Amino acid sequence: MASVHSDAPSTSAARKDPWGSNAVKILIAGGFGAGKTTLVGAVSEIRPLRTEESLSEIGRPVDDTAGVEAKRTTTVAMDFGRIDLRPGLALYLFGTPGQDRFWFVWDELARGTLGAVVLADTRRLADSFPSVDYFEQRGIPFIVAVNCFEGTEVYAPDDVRAALDLPAAVPVLLCDARRREDGKELLIRLVEHAAERAGVRL
Repeated sequence: MASVHSDAPSTSAARKDPWGSNAVKILIAGGFGAGKTTLVGAVSEIRPLRTEESLSEIGRPVDDTAGVEAKRTTTVAMDFGRIDLRPGLALYLFGTPGQDRFWFVWDELARGTLGAVVLADTRRLADSFPSVDYFEQRGIPFIVAVNCFEGTEVYAPDDVRAALDLPAAVPVLLCDARRREDGKELLIRLVEHAAERAGVRL
């Protein structure tokens, strides 16, 4: 994890991890059921840490499962994974919980982060707004990744940008969160975007 304890991103906020690489912290955010746990699991080179619990009848009144009726579990704290993006540079991936009642965890997870991937599900696109607002208000670089679920209509990135009212500078990409190569491409683009924002050459 990065050693900087502020909400502001920093490309110098890297430290050596136990494997000897410089390590930076990345958040994987988005709405409930958008694919955050799947993405972390797909790209992590270590066995990912997951804090999933089964959805319960007690939580049914507050857990909106419209559009993701087949979902049976939810992240209650975070997901964690690690990937070497290139020799000497490791990314620590922290998947955030997507439900409103767990958002108190976000401030702690966001400390010292380089940037964030906001996973969007076009079946529930409005669920992306809280994540977008969170990172915009704190000046944390982010990209939006549209997870293209099977059987759903695929929208052009510019259409998603317009629907979310995103500035032109925020990258919007299409992906399949289950595919490792897609996940790696998202992370590379995020690191490039954060470096551009900071005026740092990679």
